[in-house]
Amino acid sequence: MLSIGSVEERRAAARRLWSLFENYHVLTYFTPESRAAADGLGCKGGWMGYFAQRAAPFGEAGPELVISTFYNFPPGMVHRALPDAWELADAETFLATRLTGVDGALRHLLGEEALSGPEIAELAELGRAAAAATPITGRPLAAANAALPWPEQPHLALWHATTILRESRGDGHIATLVAAGLDPCEALVLYAADHGMTDEAMLGFRRWPEQEWQAAVDRLTERGLIADRALTAAGGQLRAWCEERTDDGAILPWLAIGEEATRRFAELMLPIARTLSATNEAFRNNPMALHLVT
Repeated sequence: MLSIGSVEERRAAARRLWSLFENYHVLTYFTPESRAAADGLGCKGGWMGYFAQRAAPFGEAGPELVISTFYNFPPGMVHRALPDAWELADAETFLATRLTGVDGALRHLLGEEALSGPEIAELAELGRAAAAATPITGRPLAAANAALPWPEQPHLALWHATTILRESRGDGHIATLVAAGLDPCEALVLYAADHGMTDEAMLGFRRWPEQEWQAAVDRLTERGLIADRALTAAGGQLRAWCEERTDDGAILPWLAIGEEATRRFAELMLPIARTLSATNEAFRNNPMALHLVT
């Protein structure tokens, strides 16, 4: 049973809750419906729509802001999408488009009956309470999304809550990476080593130039954090430190709403997350996908 008593339980709960609501949030970008909605504006290749829709809460953000706040994408990849995307549509249109994509994906994957049921309405209330208590100071993506108006329909209000929660967690994680002295490419190399992922898989998904990737490998090897592409003891300790600090920040909204409400959110979210984890092919094929632990 989910508990948020001790420090260890709080960290475990933070990661467990993330695994539940992340499956709901990622419909924003990783479904055919979301891809089609962005492509309908003229976006090409998938990533243009991703960068524009995720950055849209900032307004028509320049590539430098996105490189900074998204953190682990190579600058060239961002520059290929922005600012060109804003010539297709303004930020307000991209915000409406991502909501259209999410709505279509939820109706397809969960069905109309589930979306109109009392569980979604209750989840929306609990999620909104947690989102209202989510830290945004020093967390720019969370703050930008928190400033947006709330959708009226419960299934979309729940999506908005999960977006604020996950961007706050992500902003906090970036802060730990900076504190750990890990630049964007190094953070990905260390992640790949921790998860046994090949260079080819990561380069294919994040598209860092091979020369820059190898330079990051060399730097981490010199620091004693990896050896032959595998984590060393020091590398494992640093990865654990980053995850623990991230969890320590991510548990704060759940502490604010209390253990009973948090447990109820997890209870109601679990069957939905299971369904989405099993049926969302686009996200399951993502090499960095967060797989639901049941």
